[in-house]
Amino acid sequence: MRILALLFIVFILGSLASALYYLIKDKGQTDRTVKMLTIRVGLSLALFILLMAGYYFGIVPQSGLR
Repeated sequence: MRILALLFIVFILGSLASALYYLIKDKGQTDRTVKMLTIRVGLSLALFILLMAGYYFGIVPQSGLR
């Protein structure tokens, strides 16, 4: 579970970095920045739901992911 959470965080940061790249490169002419930020929000929401489900089913203990 810890590796999966870390992978989600890496993908979230990658999406955020690519959104910044598109923001600088496109200068607001295309909607690629908005698409990448939408992907980031979706990944963040999926990570939150995954962690809540893991806690509910007992995969993530009350002390957290150590």
